[in-house]
Amino acid sequence: MFEPVSSSFKRRHFLLGSAAVAGALVVGWCFLPPRQRLEADVPLPGREGDIALNGWVMVGTDNQVSVMLAKNELGQGIMTALAVLVAEEIDVPLSMVRVVAAPMDKIYGDATMLSDGLPFHPEDQSAMRHLGHWLSRKLGRELGVIATGGSSSVRDSWLPMREAGAEARARLMNAAAHRWGVPASECETAGGKVRHPRGLVATYGDLAADAAAMGSPGFQLKPAASFRLIGKEIPRLDVPAKSNGSARFGMDIRPKGLVYAAILMCPVFGGRLLSVDTTQASEQPGVLKVVKLSQDRSGAPDALAVVAGSWWTAQSALGLLSPEWDEGENAASSTQSLMEQLSHAVVHGSGLVLHSVGDTLGEEDLPLAVHAEYSAPYLPHLTMEPLNCTAQLLDGRLRLWIPTQVPSIAVSTAARVAGVSEDQVDLHPTYVGTGFGRRLETDIVAQAVALALEMPGVPVQLVWRREDDLAHDFYRPASVARLTAVLGTEHRIKSLQIKSASAAPIQQLLHRAFGVPAVGPDKTAAEGLFDHPYEIPNQEIAHVIVDVPVPVGAWRSVGHSHHAFFKESFIDEMAHAARADPVEFRRDLLSSHPRHLAVLNSAVERAGKAPAGSAHGVALHECFGSIVAQVAEVGIQEGRLRVHKVVCAIDCGTVVNPDIVRQQMESGVAFGLSAALYGELKIANGRVVQKNFHDTPILRFDEMPEVEVIIIDSEASPGGVGEPGTPPIAPAVANALFRLTGKRLRSLPLRLKD
Repeated sequence: MFEPVSSSFKRRHFLLGSAAVAGALVVGWCFLPPRQRLEADVPLPGREGDIALNGWVMVGTDNQVSVMLAKNELGQGIMTALAVLVAEEIDVPLSMVRVVAAPMDKIYGDATMLSDGLPFHPEDQSAMRHLGHWLSRKLGRELGVIATGGSSSVRDSWLPMREAGAEARARLMNAAAHRWGVPASECETAGGKVRHPRGLVATYGDLAADAAAMGSPGFQLKPAASFRLIGKEIPRLDVPAKSNGSARFGMDIRPKGLVYAAILMCPVFGGRLLSVDTTQASEQPGVLKVVKLSQDRSGAPDALAVVAGSWWTAQSALGLLSPEWDEGENAASSTQSLMEQLSHAVVHGSGLVLHSVGDTLGEEDLPLAVHAEYSAPYLPHLTMEPLNCTAQLLDGRLRLWIPTQVPSIAVSTAARVAGVSEDQVDLHPTYVGTGFGRRLETDIVAQAVALALEMPGVPVQLVWRREDDLAHDFYRPASVARLTAVLGTEHRIKSLQIKSASAAPIQQLLHRAFGVPAVGPDKTAAEGLFDHPYEIPNQEIAHVIVDVPVPVGAWRSVGHSHHAFFKESFIDEMAHAARADPVEFRRDLLSSHPRHLAVLNSAVERAGKAPAGSAHGVALHECFGSIVAQVAEVGIQEGRLRVHKVVCAIDCGTVVNPDIVRQQMESGVAFGLSAALYGELKIANGRVVQKNFHDTPILRFDEMPEVEVIIIDSEASPGGVGEPGTPPIAPAVANALFRLTGKRLRSLPLRLKD
């Protein structure tokens, strides 16, 4: 019989008891083994005749092997790299592999990005760090967030996808052995067949049904010496479809009855819609509906949308609206005021110390102290494929077509906005026309779903203009850093102090995606500064999180993108103050870091001596599990800075496909150089000034330098390659410019004349 709690029961007793229960549950969870990543709870999306051997692999009666792809192809080659992991272990050529978008299941969630976000120094070997990483990876498995970002695709999939291939191969061998009455250890596999020395042969397709019916066997991963595919240059799987036009991007989706939507959003950050007369726009031929959209947690602002039979009709009708906006308190914000706020914070703000060794107090006033202040501006993503999302609410189910980096978050956002369960959302991911972090956001998903609710049964495709994206992006945060170094005997660095200030991109992203409070440390706000490898006995690196009205998010290489510029430029400044060669100066600071030294030496030796009239600049940076050194050859032609060549050396651990690594290094150089020379978002009156590519220049073909990539042989676990090529290029160019002109540029973009 239920009895009420006595009135003498105190609230604090309840809270303490609840905390104890919660604590016991957490402790109990910690002792449970990590969630498995081999068997899915949902059916795999196969063809007729396909038989699932585990959550990653299906084998068809036609002997084709289908591999579940839980990462989205953004142009980075991940479709090929991940398919190779399974093909290697199951022993088939890549020509026999069919790649299929994975369904929504926790085994496909990324367990690496959460661990990467912990603010531990890479050389911290404390029990707390090891426990933190173990628990975060375990939690990542529980959360099961399917995402492509943080250069984690190969790092996160390296074991589960290889294990899936190896387990499937063991199943097939056992099935053949059982059929033939021989020991499985006597069987061999190759080319999609199991063979026995007695001349017995069976195809995978013939064995798949028996293999699926048997229990999961023990299995072993191949040793590196047996690799036939991993480490080899294999043509990319996505290239043929992208070359012949059959690849389907989000903009290519054309479900039956499709209508189109264009959007007009409040131009000021945080502004609200006061009123609008929709009569004239609603009466235009072809216009189906004018819809008011409210702010959403995903970051979508107040907006007006027109739904019509064609996108141009919808966009034209928007021009007939004259909304009245409440621009709010952010209407006076400008680039100057925002940078002044950051500069004030870096001097007076109370920063969180992320790394501290030794003692640096009082040394900044010594004669051999070097002081500098560096800054970097806000940057947009400028993805090539315009933001788009197609949604349809039909028969109680929500269908969603979107190029996204976060399928599971897109599903949860869509379900929240539509008021349905996530099981009622059918996601159809497409190829992604570049992401760079912008497609980690789901603001356009919230808008498209809201429009689909207004048009029941009808698929609605919302497409943003370039102007919309520039004005309503989640930008790379602007940042300011003050750096002080003290040179001791023999002009070696005795101490280093760094204090930086910016908004917190991942803190904001997590709030938009999951509704968690935007509090606590954000590693990405200081990464690249506190986690550097240089051997300096006394250090203190801190960061101040500054609340500014400009929404920020992940941008290719996140904090590393600008902090590498601060750190590597300042290392050169210290070398100059010590009257030392910048390369030798770095070598002296890396005596206990052989991998870093090998990368640095490889790049410098390959670059050789700069041609007459040019200068070399060097930068070394580690991020996402990879170490990159770049030597930029820079000259000045007709008063303009010109980067002629970049030698780029990388140690990214075990290499899956060398050609993809080279492509990503070349891409990273192009992307980073574009930002270094031109990238700058301008803000006035609380709104973005730039409109399109005509006033947001990027690197042109004739400005692209020759890029020579050196891949260092390594037996370490795979590192990331999508982002590590971007951070070093800006400081390498800036350091070359100093050698060429004697002028130290401490702010981005790099300009010879202010």
